Amino acid sequence: MQLIKAFFWLVSLLLSSLVWFVTVQMSNKNSAAQQKGLLIFGVVLSVLLQEVFRFAYYKLLKKANEGLLAISQEDTMPISIRQLSYVSGLGFGFMSGAFSVVNILSDSVGPGTVGIHGDSQHYFISSAFMTLAIILLHMFWGVVFFEACERQKWWSVATVVLSHLLVSCLTFVNPQYEGSLIPTYIILSVMAGWAFSCAGGTLRNLKLCLTCKDKDFLLANHRPR
Repeated sequence: MQLIKAFFWLVSLLLSSLVWFVTVQMSNKNSAAQQKGLLIFGVVLSVLLQEVFRFAYYKLLKKANEGLLAISQEDTMPISIRQLSYVSGLGFGFMSGAFSVVNILSDSVGPGTVGIHGDSQHYFISSAFMTLAIILLHMFWGVVFFEACERQKWWSVATVVLSHLLVSCLTFVNPQYEGSLIPTYIILSVMAGWAFSCAGGTLRNLKLCLTCKDKDFLLANHRPR
């Protein structure tokens, strides 16, 4: 299932890349301002297409789950929406992170060396932290997005899309990495708490889990032998 979700992400990337490539060819390549504007346009278009394909994947999984329920003898869904949202978000995140790492590795092989001519020496470590944040954010966005679609809370869907746009646009402040990493990790913390709540988590069961006082844990470890 993660491979299918990764395929959806690749299709969204392909479409946005094609649009961006065509617009660049039609633009004035000698105009720095115009090229920067096209780059911003490409990022925004890519984010919007990713969210469109996230919604399309949700609808596809919903139909597939309903079909499985119709032919099975069970009264509940074979796979819960929460499980699907986690898996789909993880697939999105891994593919996004893989492409980010590939681009970074291609920069690391030369012909230049990061740090020469005034470039930041923190490029690689900052990129690693940003890639980690993006992978986790996609997982949290997936959980919140699917839950919002299930409950028809469209403002939550809009919040996911806007936060995705914000995180992507924060990269334009680089190489001032503190200007992108700090807000990104603040958004990551908020989305982690929101996704935890959407998954049915509470402070009480989090405390029980951290202190190893969960009821199922105690039953599993104190049953008669």
